[in-house]
Amino acid sequence: MNTNMKHNILGGPQDIFYANSNIVPLPLITRTKGIWMYDDEGNSYIDVSSGPVVSNIGHGNERVADAMAHQAKTMDFAYSRVSRHQPNIDLTECISKLAGPGYERVALASGGSEAMEIALKFLRQYVVATGKLSKKKIITLTPSYHGGTIATLAITGDDALDPFIDGFAVKSERIPAPFQYRVPEGHTPESYRMECAEALEIKIQELGAENVLAFVVEPIGGLATGAQPQCEDYVNRVREICTRHGVYLIYDEILCGTGRTGQFLASHAWPDAPGDLVVLAKGLGSGYAPLGAVLMPANMVDHLAGLTGFNFSHTYNANPITCATGLAVLAEYERLDLLNAASARGAYLKVGLEGLAESHPSIGDIRGSGMLMAVELVSNRETKSSFPAEFPPTEHIRIIGLKHGLIIYSRRTANGKYGDWFMVAPPLTITEAECDDMLARLDAVLNDFEIQAAQYMGI
Repeated sequence: MNTNMKHNILGGPQDIFYANSNIVPLPLITRTKGIWMYDDEGNSYIDVSSGPVVSNIGHGNERVADAMAHQAKTMDFAYSRVSRHQPNIDLTECISKLAGPGYERVALASGGSEAMEIALKFLRQYVVATGKLSKKKIITLTPSYHGGTIATLAITGDDALDPFIDGFAVKSERIPAPFQYRVPEGHTPESYRMECAEALEIKIQELGAENVLAFVVEPIGGLATGAQPQCEDYVNRVREICTRHGVYLIYDEILCGTGRTGQFLASHAWPDAPGDLVVLAKGLGSGYAPLGAVLMPANMVDHLAGLTGFNFSHTYNANPITCATGLAVLAEYERLDLLNAASARGAYLKVGLEGLAESHPSIGDIRGSGMLMAVELVSNRETKSSFPAEFPPTEHIRIIGLKHGLIIYSRRTANGKYGDWFMVAPPLTITEAECDDMLARLDAVLNDFEIQAAQYMGI
């Protein structure tokens, strides 16, 4: 099947909506197992990026599938506004225990975008109920990504979206993301990230603290920043600024949370800088069911419940099958010791990627934490220059990857303004032998890519 053919069809796969300029063929996947995906022509592929960094526990987990089937046969649906059910109670208790103090309440959603909106709506409802009606402004980083709904796109830090958003939705206020690979002249990585932290102080003062609701930040970025980790001194400063000005700090852990870094929450690495709210998704359902969650403190939730309550809901909030799936996924984290695996395999994989960087001048930077990493591609390592717009490197990497049995997640963000990278974030179940296999294939991919790039650049 030619999955790029978009004419003379009825219905069709989701990709018929994507741009015709997408140069990558899309294999027709028929089955999956572990880190592997198989297409209708008998080809096998390593899932280098866990899809969009979602398949944390690997594909084809029979224990999770059995839990889903059992729940569907026992009780398929019960609406949370008119009833309760045990899978909901059990899942939120499990998440809260894993998250620890300060996150005693858990609101469930059917994905990351919806969960982010729940976090924002909850905070807005809370300040309205407590008489702080002027607190409306949201501050985010440029670049950043926080979801695909109209509201979450509006707070996403991507200038390329401005023609779509302007006059259509309320954009967030933006401050620079503290990139550590390219820093402005006259700065060290440390001085630049602290300047970026001070930009939050300046922005709050400019807007008036009484008008600012929240600062939303990814502890480790996704595709928008190429797995850029925040540093402890940066988040400690951000936490202090938010606390002093009465601004809520939301950690967007949709992608980096649920064990990717070797801890349940990526922000657990910063004991002095907890978030007021944390948003989870992706790995929480690990691709088996659409699941997101907002972690909140009991004092806020219970206080609001005694005032107006938080009465916004969605049909599939706390769906029984989804809750049973989440419980089974978290049980697999424990059974397979995946938090420790994320740390151990992540360290092993990083050493391998650094080895590739020694022999591939197209690799400018390798960054991330645990099993969430990205490889940044450059046309010149000395100058850190990006490839020209007419030669989108990640598109070429993806198509070459397919030829070598790799499915790689990447797309050019912000029109390449901040660089180009692809995600290396395989399922946490990957073995050392499978890491070696993947690294060998990436080596071959980079060899082919550098030949193409040299031909294009006339080198």
